Amino acid sequence: MEELSERKTKILNALIKNYLDTGEPVGSRTISKYTDLNLSSATIRNEMSDLEELGYIESPHTSAGRIPTDKGYRFYVDNLMAQKDREVADMKEFVIEHTEKMENVLKQVVRLLANNTNYATMITAPSVSRNKLKFLQLSVVDDNHLLAVIVLDGNVIKNRMIDIDERPDDETVLKLNLLMNTALNGLALDQINLGAIARLKEQAGDHAATVGRVVDAIAEAISEDEDLEIYTSGATNIFKYPELSDTQMASRLISTFEDKTELANFVTEDDGQEIQVYIGDETNVSTMKDCSVLTTSYDLGDGMKGTIGIIGPKRMDYENAYDNLKTLRSQLDGIFKKKERDGS
Repeated sequence: MEELSERKTKILNALIKNYLDTGEPVGSRTISKYTDLNLSSATIRNEMSDLEELGYIESPHTSAGRIPTDKGYRFYVDNLMAQKDREVADMKEFVIEHTEKMENVLKQVVRLLANNTNYATMITAPSVSRNKLKFLQLSVVDDNHLLAVIVLDGNVIKNRMIDIDERPDDETVLKLNLLMNTALNGLALDQINLGAIARLKEQAGDHAATVGRVVDAIAEAISEDEDLEIYTSGATNIFKYPELSDTQMASRLISTFEDKTELANFVTEDDGQEIQVYIGDETNVSTMKDCSVLTTSYDLGDGMKGTIGIIGPKRMDYENAYDNLKTLRSQLDGIFKKKERDGS
């Protein structure tokens, strides 16, 4: 199949997308509104004539507009599949190369989902369920302070400054690190009981007070209730659906996406990662009574879990939304776990 110029490809794609949406022959004036080429209707007519001569489109007898031929459909589908393959490859490369930049990864994911579905989308930053202490590192800052670097499951790092009565020497700091890591690593907050703390203080001798303060800092870090981070995309897609585009209703929906507080209601806690569907009043969010919401959880390993969601009209394409959520969840789960297995 011959190569088409970028301009012809965009015009053909726009024509086919419009025909798929309407089932009506497509004219040059429609194409001029449908693309970002900023071309005149006359130029588009010339390009469409070329596409017709090449066999990609044809003109029905009853209309001056054009419809795609089998050859045009084949070109569209082949290019669509190639584009989706590139998007998946780009996503994998992006995630693997920029794992440390989680915020950028999640924003990329939520934009991709909005583009693929034409609905509004959300994703929460991963949170750690039942945090456990993974590692502790104490180091001397000055005569009155120790720095405790507390690493939790999922490699979440918390720094705490510990007040001390007397500066310990390097050997003492080494012994405290060994003592506390041996006793506490792998424990959740509810497993660090009074008996364990008493034994630690007894072993620490003269530095029992310091051990107590470090344990308090660990408990604070584990139980810290941070604000849930939610990234959204495609909020303006709601204007594409007449039942949601009423000025007052659309304004309330946009505000919900900007504020994000109510979106936290959709955080999925299902370990089975089943896709949940909320229709109308089932959402318990007043601004979304005319919407449907699909959510699922993703799991990056080490207890790092988050939620992906799609918000659209009640007449949304549930099958497409479901497939996109399922595919994206599998990609996130698989990519991160593969990276972890490979040790890269």
